[in-house]
Amino acid sequence: MYRGGVGQFSYLLHRVTGVGILLFLLVHIADTALICLGPGYYNRIMALYAHPVFKLSEVALFAAVLFHALNGIRVFLVDFWERGTVYHKKLFYLEAIVFFVVMVPVAYKMVGSFVLGSLF
Repeated sequence: MYRGGVGQFSYLLHRVTGVGILLFLLVHIADTALICLGPGYYNRIMALYAHPVFKLSEVALFAAVLFHALNGIRVFLVDFWERGTVYHKKLFYLEAIVFFVVMVPVAYKMVGSFVLGSLF
């Protein structure tokens, strides 16, 4: 019986982040198209993006893009490197380490300036 594991978790996250990035792109195209209706509509939508929820969603978007890119590299190595299937778990753990090494300072920079700016 198949019980999941690193491969299934990676597969699921890769699909979820891919759909999330696609949804962001569709919303981005739609909000940019509002300029055709006039600057008033466009400016109202752009002002909405200054809300704290959207600031945090930018961090989530960066995390999704970073994971999706790193996992894509891992999938490429597993598929095209003859020893890739042997090391697929180690590659996933390496991917997780690289993700956190990159994500923590970027999230701190993105959220830190926002949080500190709103406190003072």
